[in-house]
Amino acid sequence: MIPTVVTLTSLAVLARIVVNPLANVFQKQLTQRTANPLFIMSVTYGVLMLVSLGFWTQLRCSDLPIEFWQSMLVSSLFAMFGNVFLVRAIHIGDLSVLGPINAYKAVVGMLFSIFLLNEIPGWWGVAGVLLIVAGSYVVLNDKKQHAGQTGFSGVIGLFKRPEVKLRLAALVLSAIDGAFLKKAIILSTPIIAFFYWCLLGFGFTLIWIVLTMRTSWRGQVRVLFAQKTTYLALCATLGVSQIASNIALATMPVGYALALFQLSALVSVLFGYQFFSEQGILRKLIGAGIMVAGTVLITVLG
Repeated sequence: MIPTVVTLTSLAVLARIVVNPLANVFQKQLTQRTANPLFIMSVTYGVLMLVSLGFWTQLRCSDLPIEFWQSMLVSSLFAMFGNVFLVRAIHIGDLSVLGPINAYKAVVGMLFSIFLLNEIPGWWGVAGVLLIVAGSYVVLNDKKQHAGQTGFSGVIGLFKRPEVKLRLAALVLSAIDGAFLKKAIILSTPIIAFFYWCLLGFGFTLIWIVLTMRTSWRGQVRVLFAQKTTYLALCATLGVSQIASNIALATMPVGYALALFQLSALVSVLFGYQFFSEQGILRKLIGAGIMVAGTVLITVLG
């Protein structure tokens, strides 16, 4: 039994590392073809919700505790905002830059633990933060785009970039989402949590669309049918990514799982080069590697 669990968890982590950056590729392709980030996420939630109904025999709602519903509501709400911000960031920024930025999730988690749990990080944790900051500077420091900015002012300038601010906001929201999702999974199963994550996410995005896209949703429907293959590819990859995340969270501490997920930063850099001809790939690979090392130090040793 133990080897089976370990193997399933390992496969889930590996799938998450590879498939999540691929989902980001499809999200960027859709935004380049005039798809709205909010509409993209609403369609994704809706399709995955319908697919989940195929597992109806494994789904239930009558005997789930109130803590489950509370956790799912918070998780789904933060996940929705986080995903929409992420797609908007991907639309205006480079995949090979925004992927590595996700390593700051470990720093956010550490800050939350300081103020909420009074957990003071050790020297390894401080070293991890410094590595993540140094690695992000290597990733973001494009001298052609930031001529004349050096040192501390250069770092501040990098974090004023709109795509970076959106990505940082998305990772903060997803970090909170992950904590509540873990609790919901413990109180149910990865499949049940996935279904209600999709159902509530679809409901929240639909309300958002009704409030903000009354005049533009018809155009987005036309884009949906014109780009249905890419939409389906996105739904498949994001669905696999989220199921894999749920399986990993069910059997691993959240911190360790998040640390392993950061390996996808390296895949994001390679995909940015392969699909969008983004430049400075060697520099970004080095920076992403430094950031991954920092995440590991914070999570495992900090």
